Amino acid sequence: MGFAGLKEAMRNIKLLIEYDGTNYSGWQLQLQKPTIQGTIEEKWKQITGEKIHLIGSGRTDAGVHAIGQVAHFKTQSLLSLQAIQRALNSLLPPDIVIKEVKEMESDFHARKMATRKVYEYRILNTPLPSVFHRGYVWHIPQPLDLEKVKKATQLLIGKHDFSSFRSTGTPTKTTLREVYRAAWRRNPNGLIRFEIEANGFLKQMVRAIVGTLIEVGRGKIAVEDFQKILEAKDRSRAGPTAPAQGLFLKEVKYKKSWDID
Repeated sequence: MGFAGLKEAMRNIKLLIEYDGTNYSGWQLQLQKPTIQGTIEEKWKQITGEKIHLIGSGRTDAGVHAIGQVAHFKTQSLLSLQAIQRALNSLLPPDIVIKEVKEMESDFHARKMATRKVYEYRILNTPLPSVFHRGYVWHIPQPLDLEKVKKATQLLIGKHDFSSFRSTGTPTKTTLREVYRAAWRRNPNGLIRFEIEANGFLKQMVRAIVGTLIEVGRGKIAVEDFQKILEAKDRSRAGPTAPAQGLFLKEVKYKKSWDID
């Protein structure tokens, strides 16, 4: 289409994105591998001819999904917000949808200004797997003692060093994080949802927590031992990392609104 109009001042555009991470190597741009960031940047270039750098609120790993990922980019395009949404959704594959487009103040930053994130993990606790949940749950056929799991989960609330639930490979200034809430609920059909809200998460932290809590539910780890694992600051003491396909980035929260009326 060519450039859709240029002006000196760069616009700051915020996207609310939903995606199925099954066919992607995570959020972050990678050479010769499909990623969410790379796919959206490529489609924007097709629309406007402009190369952008799309900054997400955080990275999601390969196979992880998002209901409410937030990202922003600077552009010189004069396309209306409605036109941006329509154009991107018309070119993006069906497993990525732009749910909302907003113009923000120039200082808005999707990652640096995020104050809280909410993740959801889904488990199907039934004897047989479901065709229709395939790719979106961790199927566990064995019985789980959810009451014990809930007791151990409450030990996560507050500010802790979460080194025991951190995968190596991504440097971070601190392993301290504050968890504001964490809760489980089971539906009659065997679908179990775990929701956790914190001021930030370490690499694969939610999946490591879930994997360890499921060991509590299976009777392999006692509730009091879960406390010891948390305090140990040692990943080798915790349980396995839960599969990626059950994890969803549900919501990213910000202190204030930078929207331009």
